[in-house]
Amino acid sequence: MLLPCRVVLKQLDLHKQWIDSIGKTGERLVVDEVDFRSIDVAEYPLDQSRLIASTFDGMILKEKDFYAAHLFSSTFRSTNLENALFIKSEASYADFTNANLQKANFVKCSCFETVFARADLRKAKLVNALFYQADFRDADLQDADIRHSSFEEVLVRGAQLQGVIGLEEAFIISINIGTAEQPVILVEEEAREWLKRQIHTP
Repeated sequence: MLLPCRVVLKQLDLHKQWIDSIGKTGERLVVDEVDFRSIDVAEYPLDQSRLIASTFDGMILKEKDFYAAHLFSSTFRSTNLENALFIKSEASYADFTNANLQKANFVKCSCFETVFARADLRKAKLVNALFYQADFRDADLQDADIRHSSFEEVLVRGAQLQGVIGLEEAFIISINIGTAEQPVILVEEEAREWLKRQIHTP
C-alpha cells in the first residue's frame, strides 16, 4: 500500500532528527515502494536511510548525500545526480538509466546488477566499489576513476571509456562486450587489454 505524502514527510522529519541527534532522537527512515517524485526532499537528509524499491525518476538531486543508504531496486531514471554522494551505499538492483551522474562519488559502493545504461558518469569516482553484472551499456565513463574496484560480468557494450583512470589498479575479473541475451565474455587479462584499447582510443 502506498504511503500518503504526509506520512512520508513525517518520516523524513523523524529521520532528520535521527541524523542531527546522532541517533538519540527521531527515527531512521525505512520505506518501501515510495514514489518521491511529488515530494521536495531538498531540505531532508537521506544518508543512512533505507529506500527500498522507491522512485526518484526525473528529479533534481544534485549533490544529494546518500552515504551508507540502502537503495535496493530503487529507480533514478533520468535523474540529475551530479556531484551526488553514494559512499558506502548499497545500490544493488538500482536503475540509473539516463541519469546525470557526473562527478558522483560511488566509493565503497556495492552495485550488483545495477543499471547504468546511457548514464553520464564523466569524472565519477568509482573507487574501491563492487560491480557485479552491472550494466554500463552506452554509458559515458570518460575520465571516471575506477581504482581498486572489482568488475565481474559487467556489460560495457557501447560505453565511452576514453580517459578512464586506474585500470591497472582495478580488479578486472570479467566483462561482457555482447548483450545480456547473447553474452561475449572476456576474462582477466583479455578483458583488461580490451578495456585498455577503449581507454586510449582518441
